[in-house]
Amino acid sequence: MGIALIIIVVLIVLLVVILIAMYNGLVKLRNKVENAWAQIDVQLKRRYDLIPNLVETVKGYAAHERETLEAVIAARNSAMTAGTPQEQAQAENVLSGTLKSLFALSEAYPDLKANQNFLNLQEELTSSEDRIAYARQFYNDTVNRYNTKIQTFPSVVLAGAFNFKQREYFEAEGEATGPVHVQF
Repeated sequence: MGIALIIIVVLIVLLVVILIAMYNGLVKLRNKVENAWAQIDVQLKRRYDLIPNLVETVKGYAAHERETLEAVIAARNSAMTAGTPQEQAQAENVLSGTLKSLFALSEAYPDLKANQNFLNLQEELTSSEDRIAYARQFYNDTVNRYNTKIQTFPSVVLAGAFNFKQREYFEAEGEATGPVHVQF
């Protein structure tokens, strides 16, 4: 009787340790997802801060391209107010498209293309785009690990009991992955 009781206690303790480890693993993954989203946010804010400087630089050279400049600012403002990853992805796709149009203006204005301030800002935005792409990829990879963990047995039982919810991926829209069309 004494050995059976010890075996039962050891099994219960082992089960509790396993449940604690699974729960802590889920919490760590959830926190990684939130951190990954915060990193995207940091990079997006960096880009948002650079855009007004770029627009002001271009204004001096391309004053009659008002529609393009206004579209960039409107897209920036829309992206800054997006909430969910899906809304953010849509707004970022629009903003990327307007920035491509803005950079295309430099081809029409040779003086602008040679302006050091414009070139520096363009390089900063290009660097920001690379950082954003990396942050998005890291976020989606982390979301994939998290979603897989909360959907697989045995952690699915614990995830359901403690209300761990599936997260959205940061996805590009169909037209954002196609060719860029610039018109003047």
